Amino acid sequence: MTATRNAVLFGAGGNTARAARIAALGLGVALFASACGGGTSTETEGNGGSAPAAAGLVCPEGGEGAGPTTGTKGDPAAVPETKGSTDTPLKIGSLLPTTGALAYLGPPEIAGVDLAIKQINEAGGVLGEDVDVVHRDSGDTTTDIATQSVSALLGQDVNAIVGAASSGVSKTVINQITGAGVLQISPANTSPDFTDWDDNNLYWRTAPSDVLQGRTLGSYMVSCGAQTLGMIVLNDAYGTGLRDNVKTAFEGAGGQIVATEMFNEGDSQFSSQVDAVAAANPDAIALITFDQVKSIAPLLLAKGITPDQLFLVDGNTADLSEDLDPGAMEGAQGTIPGTFAKDEFKTSLAEIDDGLTSYAYAGESYDAVNLVALAAEAAGSTKGEDIAGEMQSVSRDGEKCYDFAGCVTLLREGADIDYDGISGPISFDENGDPTEAYVGIYEYDAENRPQPMREEFGQL
Repeated sequence: MTATRNAVLFGAGGNTARAARIAALGLGVALFASACGGGTSTETEGNGGSAPAAAGLVCPEGGEGAGPTTGTKGDPAAVPETKGSTDTPLKIGSLLPTTGALAYLGPPEIAGVDLAIKQINEAGGVLGEDVDVVHRDSGDTTTDIATQSVSALLGQDVNAIVGAASSGVSKTVINQITGAGVLQISPANTSPDFTDWDDNNLYWRTAPSDVLQGRTLGSYMVSCGAQTLGMIVLNDAYGTGLRDNVKTAFEGAGGQIVATEMFNEGDSQFSSQVDAVAAANPDAIALITFDQVKSIAPLLLAKGITPDQLFLVDGNTADLSEDLDPGAMEGAQGTIPGTFAKDEFKTSLAEIDDGLTSYAYAGESYDAVNLVALAAEAAGSTKGEDIAGEMQSVSRDGEKCYDFAGCVTLLREGADIDYDGISGPISFDENGDPTEAYVGIYEYDAENRPQPMREEFGQL
């Protein structure tokens, strides 16, 4: 895929002078925010340490925002018979984390996949056949689990693979998957590098590029009153992509980066990074990490950093109630692409996994499976290349529909469809990237659990 688009940047809402400043710089009027690897480098910028940290940041008031437009769902019992057929029923593999630094994302993502498969089969399946799913662990970039899992999935003749969650992991297997003629669709990859990857049109994602997430997060911190920023960043495709876009937005709105500290996947000691960032006395600190936040945040708090100075990202905005002292993170904020999980969706997911405590990327995983199934139906084929040829068309410029049953009914009646999903409108471009996305902003409560605060819509 070749990059052919320009990013439109979005700033924060609110009535502060900072927010007005963002708007004046052309960063937009809407906000927003996933996903997810070697040498260590350290960079100190500006003259950090010359000013004390802010006494307290004041962010724009919360509020859920409009959320995605949803409509009437289809009736699985009323879906007309398919006009096509297949000798090879659609088989989907999942490459999602059950071990490693992103293991907390596995349960909601896997539940989203399984819920979509269940509903598709209740509606009669694809091309008259039930859809099968095979799950495998992606691990993280410290292991070779993903390569082994992909080999196993390809050995079972899957037509499409949902995953990986980590951009770094996807980089290790994307050529293996797409080179085999299999479609890959990630619910959580956000590295901008995938936009122009040479993937034979076989790589897609339902999460927006970090061009959107990083620049919105940077703008949001300025809208909260931060003038100086320190960052602790995972040195992989995910971390560096977010870092660069946060920096662009923060500096573009008049802020100053006073410290940037890097670490590698697999590192377990972070004292030097924490000492350097704390010594720079930033107003705000962006933690672009995975579960390393469980070690980094306590070290920062012990240095006198307050929770409301901490801004997390989708890779670490997780339930920390079992990991940190009560109230340790109260007031910290984090961003996760996608809309807040609504009650109806949570109830449906509970039928798959009643132990879910996080819903991050569940909607994107659900939507990924539905889009693959609808594209296969539209193509009249379960071959990866044929499915890829219809992915863009089923996501935009047609009659709106909101689940597999409703969309496949329209397809079989001869209509052009535009699937708008649980995670948002999606609308793929020719690079396999969604051009529209919601981002949720979460605030930690007294039990160290992230609670929905506001959601914003943005376009690329």
